Amino acid sequence: MFGKKTKKSKEVAKTSAYSKRVERSNSQISKVRAKKSEQTRRYDKNVIKAAQFDISPRDFSRNALTVVEKLQRQGFEAYIVGGCIRDLLLGKKPKDFDVATNARPDQIQNIFQRQCRLVGRRFRLAHIMFGRDIIEVATFRANHSDARNENQAKQSNEGMLLRDNVYGTIEQDAARRDFTVNALYYNPQDNTLRDYFEGIKDLKAGKLRLIGDPVTRYQEDPVRMLRSIRFMAKLDMFLEKPSEQPIRELTPLLKNIPPARLFDESLKLLQAGQGVKTYRLLRQYGLFEQLFPALSPYFTEKEDSFAERMIVTALTSTDERVADKLRINPAFLFAAFFWYPLREKVEILKNEGGLNNHDAYALAGNEVLDLFCRALAAPRRHTAVIRDIWFLQLQLLKRTGSAPMRTMEHPKFRAGFDLLAMRAEIEGGETIELAKWWHEYQFSNSEQREQLIQEQQRLHPKPKKKYYRPRRRKTTRSAD
Repeated sequence: MFGKKTKKSKEVAKTSAYSKRVERSNSQISKVRAKKSEQTRRYDKNVIKAAQFDISPRDFSRNALTVVEKLQRQGFEAYIVGGCIRDLLLGKKPKDFDVATNARPDQIQNIFQRQCRLVGRRFRLAHIMFGRDIIEVATFRANHSDARNENQAKQSNEGMLLRDNVYGTIEQDAARRDFTVNALYYNPQDNTLRDYFEGIKDLKAGKLRLIGDPVTRYQEDPVRMLRSIRFMAKLDMFLEKPSEQPIRELTPLLKNIPPARLFDESLKLLQAGQGVKTYRLLRQYGLFEQLFPALSPYFTEKEDSFAERMIVTALTSTDERVADKLRINPAFLFAAFFWYPLREKVEILKNEGGLNNHDAYALAGNEVLDLFCRALAAPRRHTAVIRDIWFLQLQLLKRTGSAPMRTMEHPKFRAGFDLLAMRAEIEGGETIELAKWWHEYQFSNSEQREQLIQEQQRLHPKPKKKYYRPRRRKTTRSAD
């Protein structure tokens, strides 16, 4: 009974132990498979065939597809993401194509080498260069509360995210995006869309909806309030009530945004072809006053002051130029916006300071541009053009001698004349006559131009200079 085991009994024991290990291994594999199938079932509802929306890889930028394919070949997840998918679903032609991946910025750089440039501290991004075309690649982000240290995530006292480099999964990344209609991912490998927050449903309903608590999301990045206005105007959508209600109370948070970033956002808002509609929405939600505080004193109940009419006139012209695919210059738009505040400053300086017209314009221009740049940090290349357009309004008053030809030779003459034409539309009176004269002068030959100048000299002759005879000195005769 307690004797040595036979050879046969040893083999039986060994076999039974092996079978137990196999059973245990099979059990573990089945558990893993069950878990995976459960995850697949859970996320299958978020994966949609793109073909049902007539979307295929040929609708996307070749360069964006190249970036996605290269990342996927290296074993990473990669998707085309955001506004380009939204625009395709709406039947619009996308302008930009962005990529999201689980590869870290340094891993992206290792893959693309010299073609890649890492940018940003607040949000670390990779720019993949294809000549002038740049594909922006972002790593999937997780909730900033998962951060281990301040190098990954940092918040201000007002709740604004100063740094957000906490990386996560595609599901977590979708939750970090601003609007449901922007949380869409496209995989060209199997031609599928991933929609984790019913963004496609919201697009069909024409509804803009923030992901998460609206107050928290606006506090994290107050520019989201401006983005909501831009999308409402651009996509002709409405903002759902919970996302709309906090905006008026939270508008002061825009003061915490760097003026350079607000300048860039203002161009996206006002120069996208829906400027007038965007302006109305910005006024409605109290956001325009945050961007242009220097214009607030000129706003009236009926919105019929010269300054307000000039804003609408300038934006209407900009929208028309965008529709006609003509070049637009932000300097002209802002020169028009601030023309009447400038005029008021000039009159104050002339009356109270006793300055001449030229010096009053120079000093007033400095003051107005200083107020403008405190809110929106316009680059010097734009402020220099704004000054030129303003000073041309003085030069356009000179219509005799060689002055008209010198004025026409100015590089910014056309912008100066366009502002004069807008002023004529608003002010009427003598400004209409001045604008008509310059319009005729531009399209006349040299002989006709000379006649126009002579007519002006006849109507407004130069006052004759008074000549005074010098007094004759009395010569005193020396006594002999």
